[in-house]
Amino acid sequence: MPQEHFAWPVRVYYEDTDAGGIVYYANYLKFLERARTEWLRSLGIEQDSWLAHNRGFVVRHVDLDLKAAVQFNAELTVTVKVEQLKRASLICYQQVLGKDGTLHCQATIKAACVDLKALRAAAIPEPILTAMQQAL
Repeated sequence: MPQEHFAWPVRVYYEDTDAGGIVYYANYLKFLERARTEWLRSLGIEQDSWLAHNRGFVVRHVDLDLKAAVQFNAELTVTVKVEQLKRASLICYQQVLGKDGTLHCQATIKAACVDLKALRAAAIPEPILTAMQQAL
């Protein structure tokens, strides 16, 4: 069934915050990464199976826009929407939303599939590409 976007719940732990009790900016990247991993898992794609075939995704560009602070213990939803899917790369638009719908963070993530031995771009394996295309 096609999805407009994928959503994953996140709770802010003490370790995610700075000295002021606000989410440290770099930790948004962790929230976004976890949501993309769970999106792939929802499609039946486990990243460890890619590794066995020397394939993986690497983030090559991040455009991160922090909109509103988030405090310790907040309940968040992190979304994933694929905006572009090519043979060896994809672009995802992601949001971090508060329980009340407040937009706290938005990001555009560009990721490339790589051959982990050769350390260069490679085609997304066909079963993975097909699963992603069917979810769009």
